[in-house]
Amino acid sequence: MSVPEGLKYTREHEWVKVEGDKGRVGITHYAQDQLGDVVFVELPKKGRKLRQMETFGVVESVKAVSDLFSPVGGEVVEVNGELERKPELVNADPYSGGWMILVKIANSKELNNLLSASEYTAYLKKAGGGH
Repeated sequence: MSVPEGLKYTREHEWVKVEGDKGRVGITHYAQDQLGDVVFVELPKKGRKLRQMETFGVVESVKAVSDLFSPVGGEVVEVNGELERKPELVNADPYSGGWMILVKIANSKELNNLLSASEYTAYLKKAGGGH
């Protein structure tokens, strides 16, 4: 199961890729695999302010509805509108085309609360989710 290096992860299976003072956010390969076919993604409006680990949206699949949690606090500066038309991008490409929001990071120290790729991989193995 792919866990790209250079990203930070939550125990709720979101990732954030730091791009300067912003963070691009999505769900992990493990999360989309557990959900099954994603049929709908509800994302926040641009300009919404989030706290770290605050719910920012919902992903709905044929199996379940799951809340999405923001790995970092800050302001939503961009939303992946493509997911409205093609929610299946979350399954096909969770780390690139299936990204969800771009957040202007309010406090970069919050990144220290997140897991590295190796820590997330170990977490998945412990939870019985690593392949």
